Amino acid sequence: MNARILCLNPGSTSTKLAVFEGDAPRFSVELRHPKAELSACGGVGAQLPLRLAAIEQALADAGFAAAPGAYAAVSGRGGLLRPLPGGVYAVDAAMLAELAAGAHGEHPCNLGAPLALRFAAACGCPAFVVDPPVTDELRDIARMTGLPRIRRRSVFHALSQRMAGRLAARHLGLRYEDATFVVAHLGGGVSVGAHDRGRVVDVTNGVDGEGPMSAERAGALPALVLVEMVRAGDDPVRLRKEILTSGGMYAHTGTNDLREVERRFHEGDAACGAVIQAMAYGVAKFVGAMAAALQEDASGGPAAIVLTGGMSRSPLLVEEISRRVRFLAPVLALPQVDEMLALATGARLALEGREPVRSYAALAGRQS
Repeated sequence: MNARILCLNPGSTSTKLAVFEGDAPRFSVELRHPKAELSACGGVGAQLPLRLAAIEQALADAGFAAAPGAYAAVSGRGGLLRPLPGGVYAVDAAMLAELAAGAHGEHPCNLGAPLALRFAAACGCPAFVVDPPVTDELRDIARMTGLPRIRRRSVFHALSQRMAGRLAARHLGLRYEDATFVVAHLGGGVSVGAHDRGRVVDVTNGVDGEGPMSAERAGALPALVLVEMVRAGDDPVRLRKEILTSGGMYAHTGTNDLREVERRFHEGDAACGAVIQAMAYGVAKFVGAMAAALQEDASGGPAAIVLTGGMSRSPLLVEEISRRVRFLAPVLALPQVDEMLALATGARLALEGREPVRSYAALAGRQS
């Protein structure tokens, strides 16, 4: 099916948009928004007119303006919603109300659904969000911690991970819904998930400080050391920011660009080599943990260990991870996985009837 689909992905300082026909992008651009302009808006919700105007202009300039019948669907990045199963959701009033209120957190990704609906209304077509970052399919056993008042939650690179799982299944001649995989997204943040026949039943949540260190995140740290740092006067707000945005490779090397760290290593900087090794070692440990998680219901090991995200373009990092985990299963590096393609694929599967269109309003009603 080659229906034309518009995909919208708002980020912190940019908005990505792409027009797909089937798996082929007809038009793609990343619109940059100056931080001063975004700050002047006074909040995430108030950025909607600015981003809307920029998208409209870019589409018009490229000859892809929204008009009746121009698109078969519009697919937006999912926002911070209540926990939900992965899949395709129709944008509805309940979803928009919770996003507008920031009921589950503020982030520019909350604009994906309202932007999608604006363009869908102009075209007379459905508006979807696909595999939001709050996709939550954890087994109950994976939620339990050593403190009953603390429960693990699922926040991860769901859009990228599930697309990588589908591509890996296709590569191996399998159905994603019938196979098991361990998938690691390697980017500014890292998440490692256990994919059991179409569901991500356990995953590291970097937003809560879990998992291996990444390009910018510190990853799991000794809890009591952090408690002592706060008790000694460390500012919790500053510490949280350090852990989530200036930890990991950045803290050790002063850059979040793996290419630069590799360049220094090849020029003889042993410290940079140690950081690459430590990142690979950390990812490998959590890959092993997620392979063990798959043994809860599934028989045998994962069909493959799948590496995706920007850092999976590094042959050095991929090889360092692979040599530690290939005894578990074959390793597939899929750096070509693209979130815009994932948005288009989800919408196309929904239009073809191969993926159910879920109701957020019905989900919210059941959870209330």
